[in-house]
Amino acid sequence: MTMDVCAEITRLIPHRPPFLWVDKIISFADNTIITEKTIPTDLDVFIGHYPGNPIMPGVLLCEAIFQSGALLFGKMQQANAAAISEDRRSASVPVLTRISNAKFKRNVLPGDIVRIKVQLKETLAAVSFFKGSLKVGDKTAVQVDFACAMVTANA
Repeated sequence: MTMDVCAEITRLIPHRPPFLWVDKIISFADNTIITEKTIPTDLDVFIGHYPGNPIMPGVLLCEAIFQSGALLFGKMQQANAAAISEDRRSASVPVLTRISNAKFKRNVLPGDIVRIKVQLKETLAAVSFFKGSLKVGDKTAVQVDFACAMVTANA
C-alpha cells in the first residue's frame, strides 16, 4: 500500500489497521468506486478459520465492500466540497444500517487480490442504498446490497 493512497483512504474513512480492508482506490466516477485489497497470507484469522485449508471469512469480505462504500461517500463529498461545509464533513461518518441479499459465490484465499465495486443506487433523506461486489480475477466471490446513514461522529 503506497503512503499517498493510504493517506487518502485514512483521510476519507475512520477505519485503521488492523481493521482496514482496502489497500487502494482504483477508480471513482459519479456514483461508483472500484477498490482493491491483497489478502495477507499471515492473517491471524487463518489460524482458526478452516485450519489447514484457510479461507477468508465472508464477514470480512463484506466489511471490505462496506469500507469501499464509505470511501465512495468520502469521494462524493470531496467532489461536492463547495456545497458541504468542512465542519459538517468532519462531523459525520457513514454507518451501516442494513445488509441484504448477501451471496457468497466462491472462496477467497490467502494471497488473493480482490477487486471491489460499489455503486450508489439511491439516497432517501439521510440513508443511501448501495450495491457491492467483490471479485477475484473475473470471478464474483461476494455480492451484497447495503445501506448507510450519515451520523454525527463521536467527539
